[in-house]
Amino acid sequence: MRIAVIDMGTNTFHLLVAEVSNGQFETIYREKSAVKIGANGINDGLITEAAQSRAIKTLRRFKQITDVENVDRVFATATSAIRNASNGQELVDKIKVETGITTGIISGDEEAQLIYYGVGHALNLGEETSLIMDIGGGSIEFIIGNAKEILWKHSFEIGGQRMIERFHRHDPILDNEREAVEAYLKENLSLLFEKVSTYKPGTLVGSSGTFDTLSDIFRVQEGLEKSPDATEFPLTLEGFNRIADEIITKNRDQRLAIPGMIELRVDMIVVAVILINFVLTHSGIEKIRVSAYALKEGVLLNTIHQLAKQASVNKV
Repeated sequence: MRIAVIDMGTNTFHLLVAEVSNGQFETIYREKSAVKIGANGINDGLITEAAQSRAIKTLRRFKQITDVENVDRVFATATSAIRNASNGQELVDKIKVETGITTGIISGDEEAQLIYYGVGHALNLGEETSLIMDIGGGSIEFIIGNAKEILWKHSFEIGGQRMIERFHRHDPILDNEREAVEAYLKENLSLLFEKVSTYKPGTLVGSSGTFDTLSDIFRVQEGLEKSPDATEFPLTLEGFNRIADEIITKNRDQRLAIPGMIELRVDMIVVAVILINFVLTHSGIEKIRVSAYALKEGVLLNTIHQLAKQASVNKV
């Protein structure tokens, strides 16, 4: 069976097509597109007309790809920007009419759960407690857990696009803007640090776009090859600190010139590295890992599990 997963993120839409057999999957096709549905409206709880047009255009192309790839089932999820927008359901209805794609709006709690599924499949988390972090444009998911279980999870609606539009008005970012971001994080992440104090995770596990790009920059700097089949990407704490200092002090053109940087990440990565640094500083964590899998893989794995469960019931 061929399954496609579409992750409609606040900044980026992802398409993953996989061949599924005996509970396992092989990736056939993947694509990401900078749709930016949260741009210029996310802090007002609105998906603008321009953003809706970009979404429909991208999803029409994704639908063409799934048709060409002979996909049997398409599972599409919408996250922070759409679930919090006053016209989010209206957009979901429009997507169905214009592309034929049925979209499920998932809660922040569901998003965190699915990210854990994806990360847990990519990495051997082991018995050690880790803090998993996924930075989206609309929300940030934190999960504390190990290979066996989730100890705590929460989705905070303070993602990168929200912070860009609130605080990042100059480029390079000004000291007072950075301080405003940190004050905002201190105010909004008190629950996280309360749970970090309780469970004492030893490793920060990053998933999704920002961490992928940080790893790509690190890999180029260290002369490391990138394996297309890797489920874990390289990054060290020392490497992160070096790259973060460079990113925060450069303007957009200078950041884009950093080997390993991509245009898709060049804007949000400034507030994202401020966030990562803030979490590391206030948690005492001294080790970083980067998962190649995130929400979309979690959706795929959960779907495989549900289909297998359904097949088992039908046999009975």
